[in-house]
Parts: sequence; C-alpha cells; structure tokens
Amino acid sequence: MNAVPRRAEAPGLARPNRPRRARALRPGAAATLGAVALLAVTAASPAPAGPAQPGPAAHCGAGAPLHVPAAERAQSACLDDLTTRGTVASGHTVEADWAGLTPAGLPVPDAVPGVQIDGYFPDTSATNTHHGWDHDAQFVIRLPDHWNGGLVVSGAPGTRAQYANDRAIGDWVLARGYAFAATDKGNTGAAFYRDGDTPGDAIAEWNARVTQLTRAAGAVTQERYHRPLRRTLVTGLSNGGYLVRWQLENHPELYDGGVDWEGTLWRTGGPNLLTFLPPALRAYPGYAAGGPDAAGAHRAMLAAGFPAGSEFLWPFYYQTYWDLTQRTYREELDPGYDGAQQAGTPFCAPGSGPGCDTDYDYAARPAEVRRAVAKTALTGRIGKPLISLQGTYDVLLPISRTGDTYARMVHEAGRDGLFRYYRVAGGSHVDGLFDTFPDRLRPLTPCHRSAFRALESWLDDGRRPPAGHTVPMPRHADPERLVTDCPLTTG
Repeated sequence: MNAVPRRAEAPGLARPNRPRRARALRPGAAATLGAVALLAVTAASPAPAGPAQPGPAAHCGAGAPLHVPAAERAQSACLDDLTTRGTVASGHTVEADWAGLTPAGLPVPDAVPGVQIDGYFPDTSATNTHHGWDHDAQFVIRLPDHWNGGLVVSGAPGTRAQYANDRAIGDWVLARGYAFAATDKGNTGAAFYRDGDTPGDAIAEWNARVTQLTRAAGAVTQERYHRPLRRTLVTGLSNGGYLVRWQLENHPELYDGGVDWEGTLWRTGGPNLLTFLPPALRAYPGYAAGGPDAAGAHRAMLAAGFPAGSEFLWPFYYQTYWDLTQRTYREELDPGYDGAQQAGTPFCAPGSGPGCDTDYDYAARPAEVRRAVAKTALTGRIGKPLISLQGTYDVLLPISRTGDTYARMVHEAGRDGLFRYYRVAGGSHVDGLFDTFPDRLRPLTPCHRSAFRALESWLDDGRRPPAGHTVPMPRHADPERLVTDCPLTTG
C-alpha cells in the first residue's frame, strides 16, 4: 500500500472543483534525446512461447537499436551492471524510490551487464519528476546480456515511482536471467488523487499502465534477443501485489503466472482500506494514552482486524501510514466527503467537524462511492497460476481483512486449482522494519523469492507448491538467516 511515502505533501489545501485530467493512452512518437541511442515507436504483438536460450555473447547486443511500442520518449544505455550496486553508481536508479522496503542486510547479486531503457508513455499528468521529465507513465526496462527467455513485469508499491522494486525484485530476477520491466503506474506521490477525470480514475490507470508496459516490454524483449518469449510473469508488493491480482483476473492471456506480495484489496462491499483504517484511527489514541479506556480501545483495534501481538508496531503505522493512507485514498474515491478541502485534516479528533476522516463510515456513504471503488474491484476469478503471501503482522493491510479475504474470493470463484496462499508468521508490511525489530519480525523478501521459485517449478514441470498454510517463524531464528531463507514447506 503506502509503503513508506516517497514524498509527502500537505493535503489540507482548499480547491474549488478538484479538476481531473482525462487519461490518454494514445500512441506517441519517440523524442530525440541528444547522443543516447533512441527507441522509435513501432507496433508489435507477443510471439508464441518457445524454449529458453542464453542471450547473445555480445555486450548489449552490439548496440543494436531497439523500439518500445507506443512510448513517447525512450532512451537506452549499455551498462556494466543492471543491479542496484551498479545503477546507484551510474545514476540509473533512484534510491529514494526503494528506501525502507527491504532489510539492510539483503545481499546484492554479482554484476549483471545489459541494456537499460528509460522512458514514458503519453500522459497528461506530471507528478513524476525523475530525469527532470516532469511526466508520468514513466517506465524502466532492463535487458540482461545473458537471458533465460523470461520477462518479469511489476508496478510500483504505494505511490512510489518506477525504481521502487529495484532492490526487492529487480536485482534478484535480473541475476536469474530475466528481463525486468517496471512502471510508476501513471501517477505518483501523496497527491496522486488529483489525477484522472472522475473518482477512481487514478487507481484504475495503474492497471492500464501495467497492461501497456507488459505488451511493450514483451515486444522490445523479443526484438532484443531475436527469439520469442518463453515466459512472462507479473509480481509486486502492496499496491503492486494488487496489480498482480487484477492482471491475472482481467488479462491472463498476457502472463504465465504471478506472485502477489501482500496485495491491497478493493471490494465494493468491503473490506477495503476505507473500512478498517477509520476504526484504527479512532481507537489507537485511546489505547496509546492508557488509563481506564485503554482496554476498550484495544478490543476495538482487534475487532478492526489488527492482530494481537502486533501492538509494538502500532505507533509507527499510526504516525506513518494509517492517517495519510485513509485521507489520500478516501480523497481519490470519495472527494465529496470533505467538500472543497483536499484529503481532509491530518489526525483530526473524532467529532471535530464534518469531513474528519477519523469519523469516516464507508457503509453510510452514497452509492457513487461504491461505483468509484468498482472501477478497481477484484473478483478472485484468476486465469493463470497465482501465489499470494502476506505477513501476519501486516498492520497497514490486516491479513484477516485482506489476504484471507482474497483467498476466500478465489475459492468462491472456483479457482483453487490456480492458487496458493501463504501466511507468513511475523511478517510486516515493509521489510525495513525488520532492522528495528529483528527479534520480533521476519522479512518477506526471501519468502517472495521462495514463492517465485515455487511458481517456476509449477510452470516448468507441473510440481504444485505446498498447500496453503501459515509459514512458521523458525525456533531460535537467526536474523542473518532470516534475511535470505524462507522455506514454504511446513516441516
């Protein structure tokens, strides 16, 4: 979800009519960019799957020009290392995009040489300032010299930009030989709700941008290696995990499978963010203050879905996530709640006035709010294999309200044969917290990698992953081992 906000913005500014701009996914022409190799706009469609083969020996394919379909601007660079160890040094990533998402001790793989393509698709909003472009719908595509025949596509978590998955996902899949593509989802930052024409449009655009990038990255990957894709996988965390679910429900023809890492859940009838965050905002201050009302406030927190045992995390999530997330996502889906104000009043006290998000009652809001949510709602009707995982101490997206609910949705849709769900004991929403609480938490990054390998085996030879279960915290857990090891077996 709002995985450590990339940049905050004071949301209490007045605005008369909340203007929204229409989203145009129209074809564009690639811009001329100085001395870098440019990528012209072409049309292409995915080729049928074929056997994986190693990439050409020539570094970066001997500088052959490449084309990204529908990109308005794109530029390529031949790099000695596509992982964060190299791209931080060369200026081809932005560390702020991925800050706090992984444990500090997560290893970085050996250098992976190849081509990086940065660019953007036609768009009318300008929240993403990377490269000085001031243009949204930015993407990054990385093409390793030694290719395994596969492509991994991902959308940014929270409201971050296109490099947010570089450390958690990109480094590892590139080292395994995959091409890797990621998108900023078409809008970024704490005021993402200003994008779009009507409520719900900004979130709906996220899905369209992942679909768009999947098609474009598939075409440029096949052009780079002169052979068809063997496999296309989609994966992501938080909002990126939601995008995995949506893609496999709505565009299964584009993918062979996916891994959803603690995806956000949108359902018109709930539960969703707007049903469980307001109770937390109301109850937590009373719990934190102690005194005679603390026990009742604690019961209210548990009733809202926040699990017993996770109390040590509540102060951080209250200050960093719950309030900001409630106000900004409510503004996107229900802008009329606070009238002319943008995203309400931070940390308003219950009963302090109309438009206070602490008092928000999703069930009592007009039908038009549920229509806005319906633009992005999930169904559970996945069309390709999906592995989902979530931590039991996720106190931004409580597992009983999100991951458990989505698993029931898949079951009710009759898609159990395509699904595995792992609840990870001690996992929280952002792995950066593991460095603060190494004796209480377990990072999910290695669990994601285990799930990814399990999906590969499932697709390669039909070896089905273990049945869904809660992955236990190892006895006498060694923090150094937890950063790299997370078997999905029950033994």
